[in-house]
Amino acid sequence: NYSMVEQLIKDLEKNTKTGIDSLKVELTGIRTNRPNPQLVENVKVDYLGQQLVIKQLGSISIVPPREIDISPWDKAAVPAIIKGIEISGMGLTANTDGNLIRINLPTLTDERRQELIKLVKSMTEQVKIRLRGMRDDSNKKVEAAFKEKIISEDQKFKLKKQVQGVVDKMNVGIENLLAGKIKEIND
Repeated sequence: NYSMVEQLIKDLEKNTKTGIDSLKVELTGIRTNRPNPQLVENVKVDYLGQQLVIKQLGSISIVPPREIDISPWDKAAVPAIIKGIEISGMGLTANTDGNLIRINLPTLTDERRQELIKLVKSMTEQVKIRLRGMRDDSNKKVEAAFKEKIISEDQKFKLKKQVQGVVDKMNVGIENLLAGKIKEIND
């Protein structure tokens, strides 16, 4: 029936939105010259034999212009958090001041900026590829519904147009995220 096919559009919207939301989260983890808590909150730490992330071990705050402070809830976690930051592959150095862990972000070099921009473009391209796959799957389902005489030819064209509309809207969202992130990297 037709409502089943309309559900397809709702599912497509939901799935594409999930893709965009996860891209947003991934992009916040990419370093720019501006410090943000997302940069370190999901860094894995081996603490008392458990794999935890920094946000589970303390509070994270920003001290402008380029400092991230971590206040562990347990003083014993300090060395583990520092080790986690050092082996995270982000090239960050952590210093302690009593119970407080301070990370000063060095200014990005032009070369590093270009690497980050390339990475961000590649991440957004992956999401666009997944979007195209979702569009193609949805269109196949619309075709199948048409072949099974569940929908008319007019409905088929209308639905394919709706599918493309959802994808176009999401692509605009992706482009805006990309442009915003590149601007942040270059600031």
